[in-house]
Amino acid sequence: MRFAPDLIRTFPCGKADTCRIFCDPEKESVRNLRRSFGFKKAPEGRNAIPAPLKLSHGRNFHHSCRFKEETKTMLHWKNLDTLTAFEKLKAKKGTVNLPEAMAGESGARRVLTYTVPMACGLAYNFAAKAVDDELLSVLKELAREAQLEEKYAALYNGEMINTGEKRLVLHQLTRGQLGNPVIVDGVDKYVFYAGEQKKAAEFARKVHAGEIANANGEKFTTVVQIGIGGSDLGPRAMYLALENWAKANGAFRLEARFISNVDPDDAANVLKSIDLGHSLFVLVSKSGTTLETLTNETFVKKALKDAGLDPSRHMVAVTSETSPLAKSDDYLAAFFMDDFIGGRYSSTSCVGGVVLSLAFGPEVFARFLSGAHAADLTAKESDLLKNPAMLDALIGVYERNVLGYPVTAVLPYSQALSRFPAHLQQLDMESNGKHVNRFGEPVAYPTGPVIFGEPGTNGQHSFYQLLHQGTDVIPLQFVGFRKNQAGMDADIQGSTSQQKLCANVAAQIMAFACGKQNEDPNKSFDGGRPSSIIVGEQLTPEALGALLAHFENKVMFQGFCWNVNSFDQEGVQLGKVLAKRVLAHETDGALKAYSELLNI
Repeated sequence: MRFAPDLIRTFPCGKADTCRIFCDPEKESVRNLRRSFGFKKAPEGRNAIPAPLKLSHGRNFHHSCRFKEETKTMLHWKNLDTLTAFEKLKAKKGTVNLPEAMAGESGARRVLTYTVPMACGLAYNFAAKAVDDELLSVLKELAREAQLEEKYAALYNGEMINTGEKRLVLHQLTRGQLGNPVIVDGVDKYVFYAGEQKKAAEFARKVHAGEIANANGEKFTTVVQIGIGGSDLGPRAMYLALENWAKANGAFRLEARFISNVDPDDAANVLKSIDLGHSLFVLVSKSGTTLETLTNETFVKKALKDAGLDPSRHMVAVTSETSPLAKSDDYLAAFFMDDFIGGRYSSTSCVGGVVLSLAFGPEVFARFLSGAHAADLTAKESDLLKNPAMLDALIGVYERNVLGYPVTAVLPYSQALSRFPAHLQQLDMESNGKHVNRFGEPVAYPTGPVIFGEPGTNGQHSFYQLLHQGTDVIPLQFVGFRKNQAGMDADIQGSTSQQKLCANVAAQIMAFACGKQNEDPNKSFDGGRPSSIIVGEQLTPEALGALLAHFENKVMFQGFCWNVNSFDQEGVQLGKVLAKRVLAHETDGALKAYSELLNI
């Protein structure tokens, strides 16, 4: 080993000086290291000896110790199309005839065999996917070569995985410790997140007990969350998923409503349907500057004042410690998050924790977190067939990048999950809808799919026609439960409603897989439409947490395969910038014409 003076990195935060590595610059491992960490040539005349380096997230490492640590599990961030296992995977295209595989006793054996236990009693069944044992063996090779296990470990141990924004990715820490303590600027982040959740729990208990009440000393009966994107889609989906369960199990405390759209009709509709005097509002904005959220806050405050109420007695904030909302007297309390938790991954932070604890009680939210943590633990499994999130991800990569399927439909056969597909749209499409890799280089292969869906059986009477007989093959992700949440049902024509629901999902899986030939082409079904199903006994808080974390981890693993940064969202920024120009009347050309068309 000899000193390579050309390897140097200046950290963008400005807190660090330079970093030199003792290594052989001609070795491939060193070239990979240079690329992975963004090294560049040293400025002329700079020949400082190695010294302890302070990373942008506040940790100190001595370079030689750091290099030894990295050589144990050197991470190689490579594009999918450079991996040997991917070439093997492409050679497997079309080797499984799904209609034949799912027919008769062969299909029955697959249903029993191709299932992987998930956390909290759930199971991932992939019998109706176009895979076999040989293809699964190649997927295992791909998982190893892409270092999915090691990259996940790097993430939860506090490595800087969000390269676009130079941030850690710590949403798993909101539900439990998976690895080493993550210390940032002297703060243990697990302790910080747990502390904020404890604050939210104590606040919720005081609200439920009437210790925190309105100006007349009366209890609040409704909680309204004001937020957009990840501050709305995830928490709203989680609330709706548990509302019936909570009512059936004596855990329903406050009705929750949500205001997200800057369209004034959204806020007006909610405000007209609630008792303002008995409503508590949760304003969610990490930066404290989100245009839509602050606009809706002003809308709500005006309504409260017009009703003779003091807004500061009816509002709390979920924000960052550096936000202008953090120390404002306009709120009863403030609960904190940070930049290491992206909005679409924030349902298990105080973004979801405050509203869900108020709605159902902190004990229910804690059960939800325990389910998510259990799923995070299964995602650590080295064996692909014991790691449902990784397996789901890799089958998805095969379908996207080898079979060429551009869309995935999420089809929960549970009305409680009516908004879950909308949340997964943001989770998946905002995370992996990227055209460049982690280094800003264009990728030459498809990345994240389009996600859409609706609950069954409603969807069967809507878009299933295209799914069965359209010209595009669309992989399907079913979710189903053996028992309903409310405990109410009726026997009609020899079967209960729940049995009819489950019968439909079973029938759809087989219809999509096997199809049915008919002399009339208009009535002929080709089959070969792949699907998987996540099955559980009942949608409980634990099962919901496990379901959420499964998809978060699936998206993460796919991002690792595609070598994209799944944790930034630059694609949403341009529209915001142009909207500000429109509102400031700083437009010309077509943008000005559109502004005039809309009377702005």
